[in-house]
Amino acid sequence: MAQGGEALAREENGRVIFVPYAIAGETARVEIVESHRGFARGRVIEILEASPHRITPRCPHFPIVGRGEALTAAEVANPTTVNVNASPLRACGGCQWQHVAYIAQLKFKTQIVRDQFARIAKMPDAPILDTIPARSEWFYRNNMQFVVNENGELCLLAPDSHTRVPIRECFIADEPIREMFKTLELYPESFDGVTLRAGEHTGDKFIILESDDPETPEIETDEAVSIAFRSGDVTVPILGNEFLTEKIGARVFRISPDSFFQVNSAMAQTLVELVSEYLEPRAGDILLDAYGGVGLFGLSLANQVSRVIEIEENPFALTDAKANAEDLNNVEFRPGRVENILPTLDVRIDIAVVDPPRAGLERAALDALAAKKPRAIAYVSCDTATLARDVARFVEHGYRLERVQPVDLFPQTHHIECVARLVLM
Repeated sequence: MAQGGEALAREENGRVIFVPYAIAGETARVEIVESHRGFARGRVIEILEASPHRITPRCPHFPIVGRGEALTAAEVANPTTVNVNASPLRACGGCQWQHVAYIAQLKFKTQIVRDQFARIAKMPDAPILDTIPARSEWFYRNNMQFVVNENGELCLLAPDSHTRVPIRECFIADEPIREMFKTLELYPESFDGVTLRAGEHTGDKFIILESDDPETPEIETDEAVSIAFRSGDVTVPILGNEFLTEKIGARVFRISPDSFFQVNSAMAQTLVELVSEYLEPRAGDILLDAYGGVGLFGLSLANQVSRVIEIEENPFALTDAKANAEDLNNVEFRPGRVENILPTLDVRIDIAVVDPPRAGLERAALDALAAKKPRAIAYVSCDTATLARDVARFVEHGYRLERVQPVDLFPQTHHIECVARLVLM
């Protein structure tokens, strides 16, 4: 299985073929649908020898056998006799691995991390641990973003397409999201998008309505829910609270509509525990929290160190983080981009946690952090490729990779979260 969730095969001439919805180890007849000099992409026409890990997907919207379309119940029951020229319901692309047994999903994710470190970091023997399973395989997402069709129906996009697929049910959304999904009614041609967010541990519910029309809409609700309206880059509250709250461990975090937060609340606690374990904080330490967001890591560890310095460029997240730190007197905030702030930071850094976006650390940020020589770095990553690249660069700066722990925040999908421990040699 390859980074991105597709199965990987090779032609006799060595050209790589990526095949979505196939499973490593299967024998299948594949039609090439996209051809390039170095690789091709195919779709499964017929599974000749199924993987023992292949299972029937739970969701009726899930595409089967690589067609990018949903099948009827009869087709699901007998996938090898599917008429690929039929015109079944379109399927959504929100999940990629519902056809793979969960224990195999975890093993594939571990292998993908190992492959990426071998290929990108040139570390074939990197200390990659087995993936920690999610506390729940289903009903875990506290944040779902939908597009809206002309009929006012909430939709997700078809695989590799802008086709809007009306969703009847979603099995990865957590229960508060599912409650909002079932009760929300929109007029036709009223909104372009809808985001549903929830605090799984607090019960808070938040709806963000999106439109190119800047006029604030009229809303009626009988539900205990907060609602905001977003047009372009401007988000304004129109009902209830201006933010939702979520509790992770002993702390409650305020989260505004334009602030990032981990989509799996239960596993966010696991991430915090790993960061604490990997940093081994001491009472006199100065902790750097880079890309700190609303303060999940830095504030959770603040009572274990003498001082926390958070760097964050998103002004909404920074406002949230300051509110979340009101009970703490050892936290300070530096607004701006990490690559701009770190080189000018004239402070000793003993330990550091970094949680960058998918693109990883800017080289200037990485070099500046390494120059501070923190004794331990916990690198939280949502992209294995950029993690492997950045780890190799830290090694060049004199750090040793002690371990990488994949964590399954995204069951039924190919996405992988990791926490790496780097120590100064």
